[in-house]
Amino acid sequence: MSLTESRHDRIPGLAASEPGRSHRLLPPSAAFAGSAAVFASLYVAAGAPTPLLVVFEQQWHFPAWVLTVAFASYALGLLAALLVAGSLSDHIGRRPVLVGSLLVELGAMVMFVFAPDIGWVIAARTVQGIATGAATSAFSASVVEHAPERHKKLGTIITSIAPAGGLGLGALLTGAAVQFSGHATAIVFTALTVIMVVGTGVAAFSAETVSRRPGATSALVPRVSVPRAARREFLAGIPVHMAAWMLAGLFMGLAPTIIRDLLGLHSGLLNGATAFVEPAAAAVAGLFLGRLTSRRAVFVGGTGVLLGTAVIEAGVATGMLSLLWVGGVIGGVGFGASFSGAIRTIAPLVQPHQRAGLFASIYLVAYLSFGVPAIIAGLLIAPVGLQGTVLGYGVAILVAATLGLVTQYRVNARG
Repeated sequence: MSLTESRHDRIPGLAASEPGRSHRLLPPSAAFAGSAAVFASLYVAAGAPTPLLVVFEQQWHFPAWVLTVAFASYALGLLAALLVAGSLSDHIGRRPVLVGSLLVELGAMVMFVFAPDIGWVIAARTVQGIATGAATSAFSASVVEHAPERHKKLGTIITSIAPAGGLGLGALLTGAAVQFSGHATAIVFTALTVIMVVGTGVAAFSAETVSRRPGATSALVPRVSVPRAARREFLAGIPVHMAAWMLAGLFMGLAPTIIRDLLGLHSGLLNGATAFVEPAAAAVAGLFLGRLTSRRAVFVGGTGVLLGTAVIEAGVATGMLSLLWVGGVIGGVGFGASFSGAIRTIAPLVQPHQRAGLFASIYLVAYLSFGVPAIIAGLLIAPVGLQGTVLGYGVAILVAATLGLVTQYRVNARG
């Protein structure tokens, strides 16, 4: 019996109606690695526009608040897709959801390549968000389910660090393209188009990991799904996710504007590198702090977000880029530890067929925190000023991080 066939027997979601496909499926290890890489590539694509937005602002001369709308339209599209399709793969299978989502993502990349104005960019960001939202919970579940038994913990860690790591890497690579090329948009999004074509193939030829279940139509009714066994931990994690993802939104949404308007520096590479610092630190922390117990990781992470935000506030107030970077590293470590720890705490509490719905609920909180405050900040820049807006944003993060630590302490004390 081949390795692929034995995997077919062990995974309940591999449909018996597909025996003719089994010899064409990727080996389990390749499906695991490929799914993880494609999942991360979705977020590389999501982070890629960050250094380009200030370039578009200079080219097309739109108001500063439109820039934050262009940034946050991705998060709003993602939220809409999570609400509608977040648990769909629990019913119709992971593979059809992933293939469909990646094809939509492919369309968004093409829209970016040919965008003639900011309206097209906002539309492309929205379509990209819809694709990512539809795929995120399915990918999160698929990566864990494809992971070999000895690497299940690694699969869970990957699902928690891929979003942050991808966002940072996308911003860094695009920043380099802006710095060293006059055709950054075409270069970046043509390359991402090719990656999405390959990713669609990976999803199409990876084994299905769940059995089809009735209720797909009702699953499309917008709602969040948190199984009873996970509700206490889910509620306790809300302020933790809020603080971490608001900090990510600050770096990804406003860092290039801060660099240009507050610090007076004009460099695509510097914009990309600054946006890279916080999510990259988050990804590294999520990977290397995986040895901590999940609860301790949340405590360490919440403290890191708190301290990192305070240092960032000092950097913005004094106009020191070095403090902005140091705060980004500290806060990023906090992000990675807290988000990874929270997911490791809650994921084992549910059954496999409930995972996609649960992940959809977690990312709903995350992306509300990522996108909505950025839009509010953009609207406040004109009346309050950029520095006042950023400082106020930081205070909101500090409040959420403090509440998160208190909540986690109380849950831990109750056992």
